[in-house]
Amino acid sequence: MGLFLLKRLLTLMATLLGASAVVFLVLEILPGNAAQMLMGPDASPEAVAALATKLGLDQPALQRYGDWIGGLLVGNMGESYAYSTPVLDLVLERLALTIPLALLAMLITAVLALLAGVYAASRHNRWGDVGVMALAQIGIAIPNFWFAILLILLFSVKLQWFSAGGFPGWTQASGGSPLEALKALLLPAIALAVVQAAILARITRSAVLEVLREDFVRTARAKGLSQRAALWGHVLRNAMIPVVTVMGLQFASLLAGTIVVENVFYLPGLGRLIFQSISNRDLIVVRNCVMLLAAMVIVVNFVVDVLYAVIDPRVKASDI
Repeated sequence: MGLFLLKRLLTLMATLLGASAVVFLVLEILPGNAAQMLMGPDASPEAVAALATKLGLDQPALQRYGDWIGGLLVGNMGESYAYSTPVLDLVLERLALTIPLALLAMLITAVLALLAGVYAASRHNRWGDVGVMALAQIGIAIPNFWFAILLILLFSVKLQWFSAGGFPGWTQASGGSPLEALKALLLPAIALAVVQAAILARITRSAVLEVLREDFVRTARAKGLSQRAALWGHVLRNAMIPVVTVMGLQFASLLAGTIVVENVFYLPGLGRLIFQSISNRDLIVVRNCVMLLAAMVIVVNFVVDVLYAVIDPRVKASDI
């Protein structure tokens, strides 16, 4: 187990380093100038050059990359060009919305997928199975942003059950409450969850069908155990290994998927911060936010690998 963890940790660090290099290089080759954007098109070249020097944009790219990585290691993300605020403060403020949104979407995904997958598997090759798989195929094909617009049209514009956008905050000091905040996140979470739930439902169905063919299931049924008790008490538990693995990977995808959905619902989360920073050419914010999302995905994948090895020792043995 020690060698397995060491290899995974080394892979994790190498992947993080590679991701940071890609993020930095991609943003460095983008056209435009952050100092020119902040000063405006009518600013003099001298004023733009002075601001570029103040922001460190006149330094060699390799030196700026080293300074950035060194700052990340000590928790210093620098200061935003546009907001004149430490980037870390901006990120922490926006994560207070983005992470609950991703967690709520993951909860909806898990509930819908497990119910639909087990239901379809229990009615294999019957109308219930065909119907659930058809809906899952449609769910996979639906873009998140388009489904989000449909939700707004139905539940906000026509039925007026939910707000069309915005976020009231988690506390009374910010003008909201936990209940109001969760209500504001419900439609965005559903928009995020629909595609992931469709994918996970198909995987759950396949895993449950595979376990249903095992001898111990037939033995349990022969001893008088009901189909429902066998499904939820024995089959699903043994089918959870591939399901849990995919759920971990999907949570990472949900974090990245908030960028589009937050803009549709006008939510002040990390995704909207990235969008606004791109418009302002605030590269230091974009760079740190994209790196944070990439790091979350990489770390979640690492945790999934470790949990998979804990659940199924054969993975650990084959890797070593």
